Amino acid sequence: MSVFEDLRSGKPYDIRDAQYIKEAHGEMARCRHLCWKINNTDPNDRDAIITLERELFNGNLPEGSFLTPPFQVDCACCVHMGKNVFANHGLTVMSIGSIIIEDGVMFGPEVGLFTVNHEPKNIRVIMTKEIHIKRNAWIGARVNILPGVTIGENAIVGTGSVVTKDVPDNCVVVGVPAKLVKEI
Repeated sequence: MSVFEDLRSGKPYDIRDAQYIKEAHGEMARCRHLCWKINNTDPNDRDAIITLERELFNGNLPEGSFLTPPFQVDCACCVHMGKNVFANHGLTVMSIGSIIIEDGVMFGPEVGLFTVNHEPKNIRVIMTKEIHIKRNAWIGARVNILPGVTIGENAIVGTGSVVTKDVPDNCVVVGVPAKLVKEI
């Protein structure tokens, strides 16, 4: 198994492990370089940005999906994106634990998706949990989504929320931590 598969299955990893350094740091360096290229491309040259975004996601940028620069993705190989996904500027994606983004999801500015955390008794050991964002969810500006969270279909996460628990389909959550305020 690869480091990415191990992490996705819940195995903790010491970040000093040789295999982790080879695989994870290699992917992070690749993504950091491509994000730099994207973020330094003329924002009016949408075709060049899309070409680079396809390269970032190993050719798997689905139809109609676009991330507005600037943004940062650390492990694009662990992001599985649907069609017509839109992210406004400032997206931060720490995806080593895997992220599934279904069709039609929209992200406001400065959203953070975090699949990784450190073991409190040994901060050199990381643990991950997958984030899953279902169809047509709308994630407001400056929302942070923590490891292991599923955002339901058609859900809305209000601006500035910190999502620590799953959000049901067709619901609105807001706050720190995010709490259900209504069903839609």
